Amino acid sequence: MAAVRGLRLIAMALRAVTLWPGGRLLAASRGPRALRELSSSSPEAGEGQIHLTDSCVQRLLEITEGSEFLRLEVEGGGCSGFQYKFSLDTVINPDDRVFEQGGARVVVDSDSLAFVKGAHVDFSQELIRSSFQVLNNPQAQQGCSCGSSFSVKL
Repeated sequence: MAAVRGLRLIAMALRAVTLWPGGRLLAASRGPRALRELSSSSPEAGEGQIHLTDSCVQRLLEITEGSEFLRLEVEGGGCSGFQYKFSLDTVINPDDRVFEQGGARVVVDSDSLAFVKGAHVDFSQELIRSSFQVLNNPQAQQGCSCGSSFSVKL
C-alpha cells in the first residue's frame, strides 16, 4: 500500500494528474507510443468520429462502473493554446456525442468535437505514468513536448 502511495506521489510530481475516487488514475498526456489496432466507434466512418484503440476500450471497461463513461473536453490553455481534459462522468448533455465500442463509451461535447474529430483516443501505460491520450488528431497543427496541449490548423 505504501509503495502504491509512493508511486502516486512520484507521478503527481512529474505530471499533472487527476485521481478519481477509488484511486483510479486519469491524466491528459500523450507519449510517443505506436497505435494499436484501431476501430471505429460507430457504424459511420468519417472525420466527425472519435476512434478508440483496443487499450482504451479495455481500460475503460476496467475503471468505469454502471453508467460512467470517459468525457473528453478541449479547453483553452496549455503552452500551445488548447489542451485535452479527461474525466469520468455520468451525465450526458444534449450537445454531447457518444462514441461507443465494445461497451466502453467516450463522450465529447459538440464544441470540443470540432477540435478532435477524426482523432484516436488511446490508453498508455508506462513505467511512471498511465494515462488516456489523444493521438493522430487531424485538427492539431502542432503540440507541446508533453503532448497535452496543441494548436489548431487554420
